[in-house]
Amino acid sequence: MELIDLSNRTSGASPTLGQLLKRVGDVRKEATGDETPVHQILDVSDTSSVEPRSLPFVLSFNNLTYSVKVRRRHSLGAATATDLVAGESLFSRTKTLLNDISGEARDGEIMAVLGASGSGKSTLIDALANRIAKGSLKGTITLNGEVLESRMLKVISAYVMQDDLLFPMLTVEETLLFAAEFRLPRTLSKSKKKMRVQALIDQLGLRNAAKTVIGDEGHRGVSGGERRRVSIGIDIIHDPIVLFLDEPTSGLDSTSAYMVVKVLQRIAQSGSIVMMSIHQPSYRILGLLDRMIFLSRGQTVYSGSPMSLPLFFAEFGHPIPEHENRTEFALDLIRELEGSPGGTKSLVEFNKSWQQIQVAESNQQGLSLKEAISASISRGKLVSGATKNDASSTSMVPNFANPFWIEMAVLSKRSIKNSRRMPELFGIRLGAVLVTGFILATMFWQLDNSPKGVQERLGFFAFAMSTTFYTCADALPVFLQERYIFMRETSHNAYRRSSYVLSHALVALPPLIFLSLAFSATTFWAVGLDGGVSGFFFYLLIIFASFWAGSSFVTFLSGVVPHVMLGYTIVVAILAYFLLFSGFFINRDRIPDYWIWFHYLSLVKYPYEAVLQNEFDNPVKCFVRGVQIFDNTPLGAVPTAMKVKLLETLSGTLGMRITSSTCLTTGSDILQQQGITQLSKWSCLWITVAWGFFFRILFYFSLLLGSKNKRQ
Repeated sequence: MELIDLSNRTSGASPTLGQLLKRVGDVRKEATGDETPVHQILDVSDTSSVEPRSLPFVLSFNNLTYSVKVRRRHSLGAATATDLVAGESLFSRTKTLLNDISGEARDGEIMAVLGASGSGKSTLIDALANRIAKGSLKGTITLNGEVLESRMLKVISAYVMQDDLLFPMLTVEETLLFAAEFRLPRTLSKSKKKMRVQALIDQLGLRNAAKTVIGDEGHRGVSGGERRRVSIGIDIIHDPIVLFLDEPTSGLDSTSAYMVVKVLQRIAQSGSIVMMSIHQPSYRILGLLDRMIFLSRGQTVYSGSPMSLPLFFAEFGHPIPEHENRTEFALDLIRELEGSPGGTKSLVEFNKSWQQIQVAESNQQGLSLKEAISASISRGKLVSGATKNDASSTSMVPNFANPFWIEMAVLSKRSIKNSRRMPELFGIRLGAVLVTGFILATMFWQLDNSPKGVQERLGFFAFAMSTTFYTCADALPVFLQERYIFMRETSHNAYRRSSYVLSHALVALPPLIFLSLAFSATTFWAVGLDGGVSGFFFYLLIIFASFWAGSSFVTFLSGVVPHVMLGYTIVVAILAYFLLFSGFFINRDRIPDYWIWFHYLSLVKYPYEAVLQNEFDNPVKCFVRGVQIFDNTPLGAVPTAMKVKLLETLSGTLGMRITSSTCLTTGSDILQQQGITQLSKWSCLWITVAWGFFFRILFYFSLLLGSKNKRQ
């Protein structure tokens, strides 16, 4: 077969890994018309059918050390300059989470990291999965002797978090289908992707729950064990070579935990390296593990096979009693040693001498990374998108399986489907807008063109514009609920952050249009606003622009503020400041110079000025005639006849005739009085829309900088 001969043809030319992946993909495409074969599932129930083979992948980690600075809890007087170690201060001390950890994990095996809480289990998994910032971790991590670049590791590996981060209203099958759309290349047909999902459902033992929604606190869904298997499934949809899991059995009953680890055994024997942290495995789970590392306060106290545990502790002088769980005995002994004066130092030293003997006895030569990946792909492993026209090095492996427009389409489809199954969320928002519109319409019913009507119009516009922004606050928890799903998916390049931002904005537009139409139709004619049909459509546009700018502003804050209650507090406070500086309470020309900058930053200013110009830009429409000039003054209570006489006296003084029907104030005069002279109503509209785009861009940068998902 041409794939088998690939390494022979390329050995003389010494191709790079990127070229090797390209050629393997090209050969498969020529032979089958598809770059990615259907995933093969091994039946591990009959181990006799699995032929022994040389293990192609070996993940080695040597001398891993990771320290962090923590704040001192005791008083400053307890620590002096002479007591400090290098790198410490009077306010902080250095805590070592990993201390010279070494080991290796092999293809086809499950390696479990065990230890008490705080021993460093999750930290070690994070270190191997490249979830610790570069420069903070010391030591080396290699795959078949070659140092893994971050971009390559993202393509060939997957990380399953301890928490099940899933969309609650999607079914198991839909969740896996969307994962396939993200992680599998577009060169793979939809039918092949569906076949891959169906095979994975069978592999995970989820066939009976395939059509059941995931569920949450308010919606009944799948069981805890099934949720955990779905979480594993979405990260292995592209059949990674290396799989990391952070306590996948946490919170599960013994049967569910066993089924999860049984699934992991199938994944390992399909040609993957599986590394997981686990707190205290049961006897049945112990039988599924191939290698174990026991940690105690960041140090290795045992590394090897579960079968070697009795011999190890017997030689250490603490034999494991018959019929006792080996891991429970080991963990109890480690905890006992941690409380002793000498700690676990003796056990750490004994393990080092033990490891030297084991390495000397089992030293064997593995395959190179190129040969291992070639053999892995030929066996049916999926390395999504692992071909490029110009693959001159391993760094040329593409970051993403699909172009951004496909990512946007899939993200939008998933978001819409999840939202449609929770219509009460939009219903509550629509109800709030309609109730607010109804109250405003009945409160300001058919305003007249008197001076009082002008003041009432100003109040209506100020409240209406600020309300459109306040009702956008419900967008705050949307991303906060999706934040960790987003971080999990982008940590291994399921899609681009820019695709998420664009799809997030596009999905938000239809509801905003509907809300704008509902609010505008409820208030425009009921209040008696001016402008006719053209005035209504501009009013509709500015309401929509306000919803757009408000939604974008709140979305940006959700990317910056990680907590819902803190976010609501900030949103309410800032929107109150926007209203204060909008020009309603105090005109622009009366705002102090040291606060005028906030006036131009106010989101409420621009839609407020736009609707005022839409209402008062008619130069011939009169709002104050004759005796109405005395309204809102102490002379307003004077009888009308007296007011007419006052007008006649005023006319003689001014040398011009003023009667009861003489127009004294037009709409243009009102705009002048309100200080609205700088921008046209269309300029205000476009600026409001631009604010929305500006905050979406800031949202993107907040995701870019704030979702690294790595320890420092």
